[in-house]
Amino acid sequence: MTLPLSGIRVLDVSQVMAGPFCCMMLGDMGADVIKVEPPGAGDQTRKAMGFRLKSDDSPGFLALNRNKRSIEIDLKSEAGLAVFHSLVRTADILIENNRPGVTARLGIDYPTLREINPALIYGSISGFGQTGPWSQRPGFDLIAQAMSGVISATGLPGADPVKCGVSIADLGSGLFTLYGVLSAYIERQRTGLGQHVDASLFETALALSIWEVTEFWGTGRVPQPLGTANRMSAPYQAVRAADGHFVLGAANQKLWTALCGVIGRPELIEDPRFADNPGRLRHRLELIETLEKTFAARPAAEWIEMLLAAGIPAGPVNDFAQALAADHTRARNMVMEIDHPAEGRINALGFPVKLSRTPQAVRHPPPLLGEHTQEILRELGLPPDALEARRDERLPAS
Repeated sequence: MTLPLSGIRVLDVSQVMAGPFCCMMLGDMGADVIKVEPPGAGDQTRKAMGFRLKSDDSPGFLALNRNKRSIEIDLKSEAGLAVFHSLVRTADILIENNRPGVTARLGIDYPTLREINPALIYGSISGFGQTGPWSQRPGFDLIAQAMSGVISATGLPGADPVKCGVSIADLGSGLFTLYGVLSAYIERQRTGLGQHVDASLFETALALSIWEVTEFWGTGRVPQPLGTANRMSAPYQAVRAADGHFVLGAANQKLWTALCGVIGRPELIEDPRFADNPGRLRHRLELIETLEKTFAARPAAEWIEMLLAAGIPAGPVNDFAQALAADHTRARNMVMEIDHPAEGRINALGFPVKLSRTPQAVRHPPPLLGEHTQEILRELGLPPDALEARRDERLPAS
């Protein structure tokens, strides 16, 4: 079966999370993703997470690098740069996540590579973007969450700062870059020209803060942490039952009325504090306290069953062990097994979107470092020693 992006070549010159995540998704859709890695060390994530597997790679690397081939290239050597430029001539998309200025020093920046391949779509992911007063700052997910305001609105009121547990700036940047480079690829079909796609962790975190920014612009108040609650409707959060917490979302008047019926509290519908959504938001703490007195009478599972029967969104607060083991997770193929050359069978997260006619496929397991170097050199028509010739000849530092 021909996959949606079959025939597209992507050079993954990125490391750690945002860039590799973007490139893995391109690979899942059928692109030929070539991961360009420093000799000997490879992607930093190969040695992350504090423990190793049989291949000496970390589980984090395996999770972000399926459907790729690996080539070791020393971009600071003349031989390495020459091979890299040969690769660029065959590429449609390149993804890198260096600090602005690094690629220019290496001779792999967009203006340089555009001269080699005018059709190249060049995606850059950085902490704060290619321009602006913060552009030279180092950027990680934590820093982007903090400086964008995300941390200020996460956690519980009055508590110490808490970041979003999921790496939303890193992973979100990968998604936004994917959206950018595929848009540029479609535009290239009309013009034949590539372009530079500039994404950043900071802008990603800010762009995802839609409700918080809306509250600030609408009210002039700086958004504060709400725990699991929602800024736009109530009740919409975790609540305590007899044996622990569950979540519910009575996010409109119809659902609120149905909730009052399920819990046997019809008088709350007429309570002036809770009569409409603005009132429930203003009196949210009183509302949740009132509801939890009723929820304390039954275990969470019983309340969830009753609420779902009435059409009210509700669910348990699962940990990851429970979420991964759920029948629904398995039915949706969100846990897969991949054959790895060193590890054997490994677990992997499945594809989060499903295509009906050209579904994604795992064509390559996460590669060993440099596993495909000779294979790629042959494809380029280069001799086996193309990267070894003059390997002691280093380019002068600029």
